[in-house]
Amino acid sequence: MTSPNHESASVASDELAAAARAWLDDDPDAGDRAELAAALEALPGSAADLADRFAGPLLFGTAGLRGPLRAGPNGMNLAVVLGAAAGLTRWLDERRLAGPVVIGYDARYRSAEFAEATARVVTGTGRQALLLPRPLPTPVLAHAVRALGAAAGVMVTASHNPPRDNGYKVYLGASAACPGGDGAQLVPPADAEIEAAIRAAGPANRIPLGDPGETLDERIVASYLDGAAAVVDPASPRDLVVAYTPMHGVGARVLTGAMVAAGFPAPLVVAEQAEPDPEFPTVAFPNPEEPGAMDRVIALARSGGADLAIANDPDADRCAVAVPDPTAPDGWRTLRGDEVGVLLADHLMRRGVRGRYATTIVSSTLLSKLCAANDAPYGETLTGFKWIVRAGVPGVPGRATGGDAPLVYGYEEALGYCVAPDHVRDKDGISAALTVCELAAGLKAKGATLLDRLDELAATFGVHATDQVSIRVDDLAQIAEMMRAIRTRPPASLVDQPVTGVEDLLPATDGLILRTGSARVVVRPSGTEPKLKAYLEVVEPTADGDVASARERAAAALAVLRTEVGAALNP
Repeated sequence: MTSPNHESASVASDELAAAARAWLDDDPDAGDRAELAAALEALPGSAADLADRFAGPLLFGTAGLRGPLRAGPNGMNLAVVLGAAAGLTRWLDERRLAGPVVIGYDARYRSAEFAEATARVVTGTGRQALLLPRPLPTPVLAHAVRALGAAAGVMVTASHNPPRDNGYKVYLGASAACPGGDGAQLVPPADAEIEAAIRAAGPANRIPLGDPGETLDERIVASYLDGAAAVVDPASPRDLVVAYTPMHGVGARVLTGAMVAAGFPAPLVVAEQAEPDPEFPTVAFPNPEEPGAMDRVIALARSGGADLAIANDPDADRCAVAVPDPTAPDGWRTLRGDEVGVLLADHLMRRGVRGRYATTIVSSTLLSKLCAANDAPYGETLTGFKWIVRAGVPGVPGRATGGDAPLVYGYEEALGYCVAPDHVRDKDGISAALTVCELAAGLKAKGATLLDRLDELAATFGVHATDQVSIRVDDLAQIAEMMRAIRTRPPASLVDQPVTGVEDLLPATDGLILRTGSARVVVRPSGTEPKLKAYLEVVEPTADGDVASARERAAAALAVLRTEVGAALNP
C-alpha cells in the first residue's frame, strides 16, 4: 500500500518535472538546456535542486535581479536576462521614453554574454543600444546613463556576491526617473511595473532580437575619469603612498587611471588580485567587509611603507580603507564604513561643500550631529543608494532638514559613498577613494592621520561605536521567523538599560529599531544576500577630552550589546 506522504512526494516530483520540461521547451541556450535536462534525468534525487530552481522567478530587489548562475526561473541565465531586457524595453516604450539604453558589465561568468543579449533585445524594439567598451566598474555605467542622455542603463554584475552569482542592475535616465533620480537605480513603482512587464514578455525564445548594438569607445571611460579626478582640489597635497586591491574585479585600471589623473602617485597593487578573475581565488567572499578579505592589501601596505590601504569590491562601487595603527595587533586597522563616511562628510564640509548630506537608518547617528553643528541640511532614508540619492525629495521615505537643498554627499555603512552626485548618482568606490586620498594627504602634510581626525570628532561629539551582527541562512523562511520573533518578543533591556523605544518600520520596509539611553539597534533582512543583519551603535560621551577611555567604555558596551542581540535573534 502506498503511503499518503509517498503519493504527495510523487505528485510534487511530477509537477516539478512538468515545470522543468516546459522551461526546457522555451529556453534559448543550449548549455542551460543541457544543465536542466541533466537535473531532470537525476530525479528523484534532484528534487530539492529542481524545487529551488522553480521556487519562483527572481524578483527585482534592492539591486535589481541577483541570484546564482543556473537554469530555471529562480536563477541568472540567458532566458531570465532576455525576459528582463524585454520587460524593461516594453516599460520604456509604453511610456514613450526616448533615448538609448546603455549597458555595462563586469568580468563575472556570463556577464559579457548577458550584456550582449540585452543589447539585442533593445535593438530588436528599434531602440539604440550602447555597450560599454569592456568590463568596467558599475560607477562608469551609472555615469554613462547621465552623460549619454540614456533612457535607462543596465549593469550586469553581482557586485560582491559569491563567484557563482550574477545580477542585473537597472538605472533610469532623466526622462524616466522621478525627481532626484536621473542616473540612479530605480525605485517603486517603476520596479513593480517593470516586474509586471517582465512577466508579460512571453517565452524567451520568442523575444525579437536585433543587431548587436553599438560598442562605445574609450571616450566614455575618459569622461568618467575626468569627473572622478575633478572631485579633489587641484591645490591640495599629493604626497601619499597607497596600497590597493581590486579584489579580482574590474577596478584596478580605472582606479589607477583616476589617481594619476588627479595627480597622485600610482598605487601599489596586490599582484595576485590585480587582474579580473571570476573565481575570486584568494578570498572566501569577494567583499572587503568580510574577515580576511583585506589581508593581502594590508600586507602589501605594511611591506611597501604605505600611508593607506584601499580595496574596492569587484565592481568597484564600494571602497574599504585601512590605516596604520600602532595599537592594533598587526599594526593596521580597517576603518568601519561609518568612520569613513563621517570622515568624508567632515572633509567636504571643511572644504566648503554646501548642500544636503545624507545617510540611512542603519548608519551611525553621528552624521546628523555633524550636520547640525555645521548648519548643513541632513537627510536620512531607507537602506540603499536608490534612496540616499533621493534624500529630501518629496515622497521619499525618511526624514530631512534644510528644505529642498540638493544632495552633495551620501553614504551607507556598507562601504558605499557618493562624493559627487552630479557625476555619479550612486555609490562610487573610485571617486570615494580619491577623496580619502585627498583627506589623508592633507592630514599627512600637517603631521596628522585619519585616526587623529577621528579622535578630534570623538572629542567633540562623543565616541560613536558601531558594529554588526550578521546571521547567514540557507532558507529565507528562517529570516522571516527571526523577524517575527524579535517583533513579538523584543528584549526589555540592552547594555543594562531599559529599551525605551521600539519602532516597527513596516510597511515602508521590513525592519525594527530598538533604542536605549545610549544604544540603538536596527534589525533588517539584507537586500542582497541571504542574511539577517542587526546594526549596532553605542554612544559614549568623552569626558575632559579623554577619547581613549571613552573608546574603551564604548568597545566594552558594544561587545555586550553584540552578545545580547545575537541571543535575542537566536532564542
